[in-house]
Amino acid sequence: MVNQARRAERRGEALTRESIVAAAIELLDLEGDAGLTFRALATKLSTGAGAIYWHVANKEELLLAATELVVSAALSNADDAGDTTPRETVRTIAVGVFDAIDAHPWLGTQLARAPSHSAMLSIFEGIGRAVQALEVPQAAQFTSAMTLVNYMLGVGSQNAANARMVDAAADRREFLSKTAAVWAALDADEYAFTRTMAAPLRDHDDRAEFLAGIDLILAGIARP
Repeated sequence: MVNQARRAERRGEALTRESIVAAAIELLDLEGDAGLTFRALATKLSTGAGAIYWHVANKEELLLAATELVVSAALSNADDAGDTTPRETVRTIAVGVFDAIDAHPWLGTQLARAPSHSAMLSIFEGIGRAVQALEVPQAAQFTSAMTLVNYMLGVGSQNAANARMVDAAADRREFLSKTAAVWAALDADEYAFTRTMAAPLRDHDDRAEFLAGIDLILAGIARP
């Protein structure tokens, strides 16, 4: 019993907040929000729940820390880009967030849950400064920045949800092909537009389509 207690104590001493957050991200990626429990985390880290509570007060704090770490990595390219145009800055932030949500499907929900947390504020600040640099009138800056951020989170989250349903690239192509076939067979009068979109749906790339949407919003913002 004494030896077991000492081994547990050594494991607790080796435990850090950083290692706990990293393990939490792995659990979230595999199981989602519901799968992140302190019991599952303790098992993964080969420690006791009490040792984890020493570093993290509760699940909410853990989710915020995981979100902040992922977003910080996602925005690092924008921070390292140096002198770029405001449009390029928006695109860099947007694709960073899109890829982060694609890799961590739980991220979009967590960002929406904590709009005042530093992770969400970092995204909003980066987009907002780019909007200002585009010389958008002050009265339209809030709407412009929010439209971009909401588009990023909404489309990114939807893409991640779709990806979880269809994992492999070959399966995705088959899924799009079947969906396009359904669209093409719709009633010509009731779905006149949707029928014409069957071919673009079959061949489109989600990431490229996402960036095309960002460009469309930026084009609208740039108009006087």
